[in-house]
Amino acid sequence: MAEISFDGVKKYMDTTLVLKNITFMVTEGEKVGIVGENGSGKSTILKLIAGILELNHCAGYPYAPVPPGYDEGWVRISKDTNCAYLEQIPQYSDNMKVIDVLNLSFDDVHRIEKEMHELELSMQELDGVELKKTLSRYSELVQLYEVKGGYDIEEKLNKICKGLQFEESFLQQDFNSLSGGEKTTVILGKLLIDAPDVLLLDEPTNHLDMDSVEWLEGYIKNYKGIVIVVSHDRYFLDHTVMKIIEVENKECETYMGNYSDFVRQKDENLRIQFNDYKDQKKQIEHMEQSIKELREWAKRANNEKFYRRAASMQIKLDKMERVEKPVIDKQNMKMNIQTSERSGKIVVKAFELCKNFENKTIFKNAGLLIQYGERVALIGPNGSGKTTFLKMLLGEISADSGETTLGASVMMAYLPQNIAFEDEELTVLDYFRDDISILEGKAREHLAKFMFYGGNVFKKIKLLSGGERVRLKLCKLLYNDVNLLILDEPTNHLDTASIESIEEALSYFKGTILFISHDRYFINKISGRVIAIEDHGFNSYLGNYDYYKEQKDKQDAKAAPDLSLSNVRSEQKQVKYKNVDNMKSNRKEKIEKNEKDTLKTEGRVKDIENELKEIDGCMQAACSDFEKLSKLFVRKEELSKELDAILEGWVNT
Repeated sequence: MAEISFDGVKKYMDTTLVLKNITFMVTEGEKVGIVGENGSGKSTILKLIAGILELNHCAGYPYAPVPPGYDEGWVRISKDTNCAYLEQIPQYSDNMKVIDVLNLSFDDVHRIEKEMHELELSMQELDGVELKKTLSRYSELVQLYEVKGGYDIEEKLNKICKGLQFEESFLQQDFNSLSGGEKTTVILGKLLIDAPDVLLLDEPTNHLDMDSVEWLEGYIKNYKGIVIVVSHDRYFLDHTVMKIIEVENKECETYMGNYSDFVRQKDENLRIQFNDYKDQKKQIEHMEQSIKELREWAKRANNEKFYRRAASMQIKLDKMERVEKPVIDKQNMKMNIQTSERSGKIVVKAFELCKNFENKTIFKNAGLLIQYGERVALIGPNGSGKTTFLKMLLGEISADSGETTLGASVMMAYLPQNIAFEDEELTVLDYFRDDISILEGKAREHLAKFMFYGGNVFKKIKLLSGGERVRLKLCKLLYNDVNLLILDEPTNHLDTASIESIEEALSYFKGTILFISHDRYFINKISGRVIAIEDHGFNSYLGNYDYYKEQKDKQDAKAAPDLSLSNVRSEQKQVKYKNVDNMKSNRKEKIEKNEKDTLKTEGRVKDIENELKEIDGCMQAACSDFEKLSKLFVRKEELSKELDAILEGWVNT
């Protein structure tokens, strides 16, 4: 039975105290999420479990006094427990392909298989005692081959490749030629094939698209061993873990439930702690006042009894265990986004958009309209064209045909996915003031809203962390008035607290927001509309991510009965009617009904096609009337969906 426990762990990295008092237990089959701010020590905990880091105890620990700088506590892992850690990316020889790396998980099985083949050949020439020994060994190998899943190799490999969307062309690439994110995804696939007793995942969703993340969620939920995840993906934690360990101020607290349960429990604990703090504070003030009065009375009356009562009360006060005041408002980004004058009604428009890269079609006759005040999340698989669309909108690349335009009076701020600075030798303050006429005091005041305080404003850009780079870019973008925010993966590299501060700031923004994100929790909180890139076009869902998933599930559910219906029909063909006359009459009624339905459907299809032709003509005639175009476009989408539904139902009957 796999079990992991931390008991009062205190860990130094060189002379820096990273963990002070970490105590928790994880038992077999538990799925655990570790959360906390960047640099709080989450990854250090994983490395201690994986054995990459060890506790540096002083001589004679725990019986001898512990000098400063030495570690304390214990990390206990049950015997024969196999742990695998995602963060490590091993080095392989230059000729190793992706499929070869994945097949390393089956090395033991392949060795057994090789020995079995050798024994099969040798048995052809053996007899007597030698043959008996060989048969016994062969039998052992067959059992071992089955235990290690030798008969399920192809099934396991196909399951992982399909879930993580490893195409055949990707499997044949050299592993060493892949990007860091691609290597991480391949190693994740290898770990899932290995199926260790303890799976340690450090930000596993960073390089996966939504489909792959959702597949991984299902895989983890059904995983038989222990899974410990460090992640800022709150939606992922909500759907995978049953326990949250929060690392804060170098200590930890355990909460049962998923991420949303943790947030509720922590808020409730803070409320209770704050009420206890206020009650104790009143009690302390009352006791201090009583002690003061008793001492004054004793002094005036020269009464020893009052002195003793005051001393007794003082001892009681000194021994009282104090309730710490909870930190409710943490140091965080305090963005105050000022919206400029509003833009026109139509903010973003795409019409008959087509775009191809070599032999790959990205968009084909795609169209969308985004109106003022909307909060739109643009989603789709990796490579579907999300960033490509933003670049066309920004004028960085052009469409093959069709158009993408911004509306009237649009003042835009754009945060790219990959943050780059022209001169990384500049300090934070110098970069902010580079092309802005502003006094240093005012500049530092604005930078402070984005958590650049004191000496931090003199830090060079090249020394900033990923989260700090995002904050600095946002700080510069949002200094000027804007009414359209375009964000490409804005939550990348940010810890949960920073993401939540961005969510809060965006909730007060009155303009239009168009953003790309794989953070489903972020989409749920910000978006009022989801546009999914599907079949080289844009499909609109008037709601957040949960609404989008609900609609997609309904579409899948509608498709499922069609399949079962075909099975029912095939079974019905095998049923023998006892009464032949009844069978004939039933068939006749069905034929007559089908003919009526067909005529009715054909008439409706003809009407829709005629109306669509009329709309196309009207759209060409009203090319400059955006309001009329918007209404025509919405009507065209409604008719197209109705036509698709009719034709799909027709085909399935």
